[in-house]
Amino acid sequence: MPDLKSIFSSDGILSCHITGFRMRSQQMEMAQAIADTIAKYQILVAEAGTGTGKTLAYLVPALLAGGKVIISTGTKTLQDQLFKRDIPNVRAALKVPVTVALLKGRANYICHYHLERSLQNTHLSFINRDEIQYLQQIERYASISKNGDKSGLSEVPENAAIWQQVTSTRDSCLGSECPSFKKCFVMEARKQALLADVVVVNHHLFFADVMLRDEGLSELLPACNTVIFDEAHQLPETASLFFGESISTGQLLDLVRDAKVEAIQAAGDFVQLPDAIAAMEKAARDLRLTVAEDNTRLSLALIRQNPNFNDALDNLLKKLSTLTALLQSQAERSEGLGNCWQRASSHLHLMQRWRDETEMKDHVRWVEVYHQALQLNATPLSIAEIFQKQMITLPRAWIFTSATLSVKKDFTHYNAEMGLTTAQTACWESPFNFAEQALLYVPSGLPEPHHRGYTDHAVQAALPVLRASRGRAFFLCTSLRAMQRVYELLLAADEFDFPLLLQGQGSRSYMLERFRELDNAILIGSQSFWEGVDVRGEALSLVIIDKLPFAPPDDPVLSARIEKINGEGRNAFMEYQLPRAVINLKQGAGRLIRDEADRGVLMICDPRLTTKAYGKQIWQSLPPMKRTRELAEVENFFNTGYGK
Repeated sequence: MPDLKSIFSSDGILSCHITGFRMRSQQMEMAQAIADTIAKYQILVAEAGTGTGKTLAYLVPALLAGGKVIISTGTKTLQDQLFKRDIPNVRAALKVPVTVALLKGRANYICHYHLERSLQNTHLSFINRDEIQYLQQIERYASISKNGDKSGLSEVPENAAIWQQVTSTRDSCLGSECPSFKKCFVMEARKQALLADVVVVNHHLFFADVMLRDEGLSELLPACNTVIFDEAHQLPETASLFFGESISTGQLLDLVRDAKVEAIQAAGDFVQLPDAIAAMEKAARDLRLTVAEDNTRLSLALIRQNPNFNDALDNLLKKLSTLTALLQSQAERSEGLGNCWQRASSHLHLMQRWRDETEMKDHVRWVEVYHQALQLNATPLSIAEIFQKQMITLPRAWIFTSATLSVKKDFTHYNAEMGLTTAQTACWESPFNFAEQALLYVPSGLPEPHHRGYTDHAVQAALPVLRASRGRAFFLCTSLRAMQRVYELLLAADEFDFPLLLQGQGSRSYMLERFRELDNAILIGSQSFWEGVDVRGEALSLVIIDKLPFAPPDDPVLSARIEKINGEGRNAFMEYQLPRAVINLKQGAGRLIRDEADRGVLMICDPRLTTKAYGKQIWQSLPPMKRTRELAEVENFFNTGYGK
């Protein structure tokens, strides 16, 4: 491998070929550590502060090392950025002839079979003029597109209902039985991935497809020499999701939709089928209606206290069982009917297992309720052993990197959660001058967060700071309820005329675009804006966090994990809850300073930062900003600098 110093130096290859490149000693050290890890097939957990340039730090050694590399990212946006910009730039600079493939989940690719079915189907109940126009645009795009990736058709909104009709899911894919199998976009994307030297995926796809072998991608991992996880702090949550089991009323209603189409087109003479489909559809909707709340999580013990839920679940199982038997009797009449039978059978098995299973002692069973759907979940209490088993199959390098993996440079929590018992760890500070660029403000006089009027007090404390910053702020909340209350209070505040943007008023990208354009706006958001958001320059000069982001202790999965840890004689708060809160807080705080010229204030309203013994551990995990409790210092900070 060429000398990395000559590549990363101020007059090196990258400096000559990549616009805006600056030599950073942290980046060079990180690249060297990754090169060593790849050469020795080891495991590295690497935290790199904002501005380190971790993307180049892992791309250069990965592309130079040869062999097959899988890069897994936190989002599809970052996937596209790597595939379209970062990797081509590095490849051109290094002059290495590596081939690269982008692989997304199947829902991102148009399905010829389902598109054809939708074009033939005159019974699509949701169809309106816009959707008909979208369907025609999708048909034209599918006929000329090489990859069928729906992101290439920006004229059709990403959330348009028609996409569900023209893409497949793991359930609805007909596989090799499909009449359009030979021209399938998903199969073509997989073929390219198998041939490529570097494959860019996202965490959801990695766990759903590669780990669980659900999508037939089991050839990818064995052939791979290096796996790199960017935004690796998201992995515990994603892995928990995919190492568990779930079944939702939404999946059942998707089955209903497809079964209706197949029944009309392939079994029109079988009169019992439409009635059974309708009965199961009503039973699925009735189950959702047994819980009045929206966006809530309920433990098994709690949901079992609801007699309406138990009765509705039994009724749904009965109707689904009837439908499964009828679909089986008609399965040979079309590939689509055969697929519907297999799905119904699988859904029935999962639901019965969730209701009756007594052997899932290492799992927690719970219910998540969305606006229109209800999901039954069984989540493993620990993913460490499951993940370990996936890693020890063949020798390869595993690299986990993010700006937020440690607590005061201690990786114990993350490594224990992921089962990384033999991992090397390394930490590189951000090259930014936080002592000069940023100020941490914790106001005095606020009540404890459990106080009934806490959010009102936090907003009162924030108002003079928002005036001093002239808007240009993110107000990040730990709950949707607090977010809504902050919006109402700021809307009603006297002599306060900054534009307010509330999460949910548009897509995240639209909201960020508006925020940048307005230049003095206040964006009030919850989880969506805590990470993966990059606003540089004066438009964002203040980040306010309403309270420390401890997960609600009544969350069924968290509650079961706390009980397990404490039951083993350990301290769940110090080992699990506190480290998770620190990692989340670091993500929110990381929105503030995004480059060398940025300047701003981080305001954390929560008094526990100063009143609790663990508070010191939290602020010591944040970048080394100057700290104050005096409003006058904050006002002076804004007065002595222009914007950031």
